[in-house]
Amino acid sequence: MRSLVSLFWSLAALGTLVDAASIPRYFERQPRTRHNLDSALVQRELGELASDSIVIFGPGDDRYPEAIARWNMFAVPQIQVVVVPGEESDVSIIVKYCNENSIAFLAINGGHGNPNSLGTFNGIQIRMEALDNIDIQPDGKSAWFGGGARGGPVTKQLWDLGYVTTTGSCECVGLLGAGLGGGHGRHEGPYGMISDNIRQLNVVLGNGSAIRVNATSHSDLLWGMKGAGHNFGIVTSAELNIFPRGPDTWHYHNYLWRGDKLEAVFSALNDFHDKGNTPVNMTTNFGNFLVNASITTDEPIIWWTFAYRGTAAEANKHLARFDAIESAYEESGDIPYTLVAKAQQTAEDDFICLPGNIRITTTAGLQLYNITAERQIFDGFQRRITTEPELAVGCGILHEGYSTEAVGAQNPADSAYPFRADHHLMLFDAVVPPNNPALERAAWEWAKEVRDQWNGGQPTRPVNAYVNYANGFETLEEKYGHESWRLRRLRGLKAKYDRDNKFRYFNPIVGRRGH
Repeated sequence: MRSLVSLFWSLAALGTLVDAASIPRYFERQPRTRHNLDSALVQRELGELASDSIVIFGPGDDRYPEAIARWNMFAVPQIQVVVVPGEESDVSIIVKYCNENSIAFLAINGGHGNPNSLGTFNGIQIRMEALDNIDIQPDGKSAWFGGGARGGPVTKQLWDLGYVTTTGSCECVGLLGAGLGGGHGRHEGPYGMISDNIRQLNVVLGNGSAIRVNATSHSDLLWGMKGAGHNFGIVTSAELNIFPRGPDTWHYHNYLWRGDKLEAVFSALNDFHDKGNTPVNMTTNFGNFLVNASITTDEPIIWWTFAYRGTAAEANKHLARFDAIESAYEESGDIPYTLVAKAQQTAEDDFICLPGNIRITTTAGLQLYNITAERQIFDGFQRRITTEPELAVGCGILHEGYSTEAVGAQNPADSAYPFRADHHLMLFDAVVPPNNPALERAAWEWAKEVRDQWNGGQPTRPVNAYVNYANGFETLEEKYGHESWRLRRLRGLKAKYDRDNKFRYFNPIVGRRGH
């Protein structure tokens, strides 16, 4: 009897020791699920596997608040641990570690996503920011960019070396974050979108395997990465076309008009864009309806900015129609390309790039501006200045226009990006204060009203939503294309390359369970 008691207590003690120990993963019958991650434990376990330059921290670290800050705080991912890979090879190790421990992972760069699906995430955030290298190839026609490269630093570094490439218009946006969804920007007229200039990609798939994607290796996936790439993997680096940096001088011209000039302004814009035949060097123009108290608090104003790839003497031939419209304020100048973003108020330190705001957004893709719809939208804004001034002050209604010659020259079937016939990208963007559900509901009502007015102004066209601006409530067709073959092909790629649907947090092609 005494021996049985001794054996019992010996086994109990052994069980306690086993429970307290870290059981080797190869003895486990199935991966562990960790609902509350211990950053110190992740740091110890993952740190042993990855490079010495990897950085791992949790909510108790001083770096944590800045690391999880997003441009739009509407649908916030729940980040338990932040991991910053120091080398490209770390990403595959991180993903495999997460899979072995049943931990969800989310790779980010600039943190500019809008979709509500981001709010379903809970796990490890992979911040790509340290992978920001630029390696120009010997022929000077392409360069490899790290998966953490952002538009502003890329523009400045390449310019100093005598080159440019296609980036987004806002300096704070990740180069590849924008590019995987298409990537509109100032060089798309002469060179196409970011995605049009992707030669090849190094991609970590959902199972942790690292592959090279190009025209001869996984060429089917290359098609999908150019427009729907967020659904298939983490890009650790990419080779893109680069171009000689000329001309050295760019011209910008900013106008500010009162509301009574709306019809004249949009009539001139439609004439200027000529149904997609915008002068190729008039690269980017965009405008906002917004409140500017220095002009008036009784109504919104119309602010518009133009960027021309050349001097004022050349640009003014195209801008004469806008000069003829009486403005409340204007400014212009000849500057190097590296200062254009600042002149157009999209630099890294401008308001449009500030993180940490709750933004209610809707979007639409248009071929031309419907002047009647624009008047309705403007008048709706003016009503809100009286009825909901706090909401109106934080709102901007954005109209983007590009020269699109090289975008339209691409075969639409050659990539997953579906909306090459959209010449204008529209974005309703209202900043609302936290913990104010009534104002948030009012913002959503207004956002949907404006979206419907934009789409109602082109009733013969389908409703399109640029995936990088989409809020996630749109249909798959509205985000990824209305041709049935496109969605079939994308679903086929999903089944082949991400069967377990690890990448389901940014406007996913399939739902949580793969349906």
